Amino acid sequence: MNETFDPKTLLSTLTELPGVYRMLDAGGSVLYVGKAKNLKKRVSSYFRENLPSPRIALMVSQIASVETTVTRSEAEALLLENNLIKSLAPRYNILFRDDKSYPYIILTHDAFPRLGFFRGGTNRKADYFGPFPSSTTVRESINLLQKMFRLRTCENSVFANRSRPCLLYQIKRCSGACVGLVTPEHYALDVQMASMFLKGKRQEVIVRLGAAMDEAAKNLDFESAALCRDQIQSLRQIQDKQYIESDREDDADIVVVVEDEGMVCVNLAMIRDGRHLGDKPQFPSNVGGNSPDEVLVAFLYQHYDARPIPARIYLNRTPDTSELAELSETFASLAARPVRILSPRNTTQKVWLDMAEQNARLAIFARRAGLSNQRKRVDALTAFCGIECEEGKEIRIECFDVSHTQGESTVASCVVYQGGGMRKSEYRRFNVQGITPGDDYAAMRQVIRRRYAKVVSGESVTPDLILIDGGKGQLASAHAVMEELGLSLLPMVGVAKGESRKPGLETLVFTNGREPVQLPPEHPALHLIQEIRDEAHRFAISGHRSQRSRKRTASRLDEIEGVGPKKRKALLSHFGGLQGLKDAGVDQLSSVPGISKALATAIHAAFH
Repeated sequence: MNETFDPKTLLSTLTELPGVYRMLDAGGSVLYVGKAKNLKKRVSSYFRENLPSPRIALMVSQIASVETTVTRSEAEALLLENNLIKSLAPRYNILFRDDKSYPYIILTHDAFPRLGFFRGGTNRKADYFGPFPSSTTVRESINLLQKMFRLRTCENSVFANRSRPCLLYQIKRCSGACVGLVTPEHYALDVQMASMFLKGKRQEVIVRLGAAMDEAAKNLDFESAALCRDQIQSLRQIQDKQYIESDREDDADIVVVVEDEGMVCVNLAMIRDGRHLGDKPQFPSNVGGNSPDEVLVAFLYQHYDARPIPARIYLNRTPDTSELAELSETFASLAARPVRILSPRNTTQKVWLDMAEQNARLAIFARRAGLSNQRKRVDALTAFCGIECEEGKEIRIECFDVSHTQGESTVASCVVYQGGGMRKSEYRRFNVQGITPGDDYAAMRQVIRRRYAKVVSGESVTPDLILIDGGKGQLASAHAVMEELGLSLLPMVGVAKGESRKPGLETLVFTNGREPVQLPPEHPALHLIQEIRDEAHRFAISGHRSQRSRKRTASRLDEIEGVGPKKRKALLSHFGGLQGLKDAGVDQLSSVPGISKALATAIHAAFH
């Protein structure tokens, strides 16, 4: 504990209200964030003689100050705690990747509702079904619903401007509502059926379709009868494929924690309306010294702070009585209804839990195999490049690429590899300006200077290895800038493309006078270099294409006679950008103030 920190003085000032506390070290960095029903009682527990673990004792020894924030309730404290954990990433908190965007299936409230894939915050303009554990599950469900009920999936801007049915109508995945090939009444019935299916009422849907098929057959409407028959057959097939199903149409989550040789996995399986939707394994950070029970509780609080909470949550490990009561009380407050946290009891629930545990073990096995393979690649690369790393240190590799089309819209990328994988949150794109179009060397010099000037100023971390997608010229340009910045000792390797750009024939170029090397195609170091280089190329070219498309679209708008700066601004503001403008029809364009019918026709023609 910091010598200037007096816990007695702190504790004498603390309130007994609920809130959040933050433990800080001498440098002001946050060590730990926690919530409490009673701040004084909870914070006091850290300053007693017998602490529950060496990990907590180590943390307490580094405390220089404690900050607290009072909240109105424990539920509010939970929300604040998790927001702070995700934004500050304290080293002593168990951290789970923040994945707020669990996908949903959406049915809009339009005259002809749209079926679609959705991520983000929900509102009252649509019905949402989910959340689902993965986007694959959602897309498979949408595909099935298209086959069975032929609902539209196109955006409103496309739907409103169709003059003939699209390909989906031709392959019997859409009923052609955009051009009046289905009545509003019939379409509404299909929407109702799809909604019932998504709510788990499949048997009721089958009964209704059977009655509709019989009625159509009586009226000699054999085409409609055949359609109902096909829908019933599809539903029967889905029931056969549903490997496990509850007799009760309700929601539940199965949350299990599995530890295997030091690796911990939390697996979440979702049951919605009695249907098992699949599961999602997650691997937390900062686990060292924490028990599986503590990891499980941390996941529950972090996962449900901003997501719908089901009526029941089944666990494979039961927290202690006080922790369980606190969880139940907090979740009930967040959900505004009782939430039961319990152990599986009947056969179906136990099967769900066994499946979730088995999938967690498989996820651990796959992760361990992947990490082992990545470790071999990293070890081979560091040995090849002569890089010495501290024991346990994660090597950081940054790779640069430049993309343009004949000098137009030059964009450079910097991607980061660290800790056994690509760090997408640390990727950066650079819009290159002020150079002769097509001068790749000048582009590389500009980007390297912009990136590593921040290292010199202390604003950014220093990599262990820099890869340049290019040969001697590109590498020399980059290295010249590093010499100017005083960073010439950082290892830098150029990756020159092989003959016909064929993978496996790359030549590695060096700055230290070492002769170029062509590694064998099976060399693990080469595989890692290729993976990182390909990602840098993908990231650069996607940025370039996006910028080029925006510029060309904007240019096309500027070239239309009668569209000046004011009208251009009005159009972009009205449609929310170029994409909305491109999707708009003549009538929509002419509804913008100052845009006549003739000018709207000219604008529409310019983009189609």
